[in-house]
Amino acid sequence: MLYPFLSSTQARQSRIDLLSSMMAPLKIYGLAMSTCTGRVLATALEKGATFELQPVDPFSGGCKKPEYLALQPFGQIPVLQDEGLTMFESRAIARYIASKYEAQGTPLYGRSLQERAKVEQWLEVESQNYNPPIAAAVCELVVKPMKGAPTYMQIVNESLAKLEKVLDIYEDHLSKNEYLAGNFFSLADLSHIPFTHYLVNVAKKGEAITSRKHVNAWWLKISSRPSWQKVLELASKK
Repeated sequence: MLYPFLSSTQARQSRIDLLSSMMAPLKIYGLAMSTCTGRVLATALEKGATFELQPVDPFSGGCKKPEYLALQPFGQIPVLQDEGLTMFESRAIARYIASKYEAQGTPLYGRSLQERAKVEQWLEVESQNYNPPIAAAVCELVVKPMKGAPTYMQIVNESLAKLEKVLDIYEDHLSKNEYLAGNFFSLADLSHIPFTHYLVNVAKKGEAITSRKHVNAWWLKISSRPSWQKVLELASKK
């Protein structure tokens, strides 16, 4: 027996920790302040996966350099490299990390096939229904000013109106469930954090979130997780 003084559960976790420590760290290209890179970093942190963040600044043309385009031909962040694998698209990367490190850290896919199906369902809701309006609003309110471009309030108002309709459905759902996929924090909840953070805490346009009792309670829980606080810490470093 490898650990004769430990219980079977403790021994299993020790073996997992040992194997994890022997793995090469994930290599993540991007910026912690980026919404999509933040999604990937938070996933790695929730799973206890070691990683190296390789800074790539889209504001200074880092995404357009030939060596980076060889990794990501669309010139966007983030990119993941892991044991011969190179991949992009933050939600795909997050799914990969959650699956590779399934035996450790937070069970971001739940603990059953049915729970995993619900997580996948709400990941699609986030991608197809929630992200388009909130991303459009954040782009106008946060990203464009960083680039010195004008903000078009008509786009902001139209996007927030669409977001309000989506959040009406969330409010009803969250009145019956602690988290999106049920009563456990999952990858679906995590995927909502980055853009919501920028809308609420940076753009200061979070009324659609804070005015809804159950949505706001959910938001306060997921945004206070240590993984996201660590991402914000990384983003604050120069």
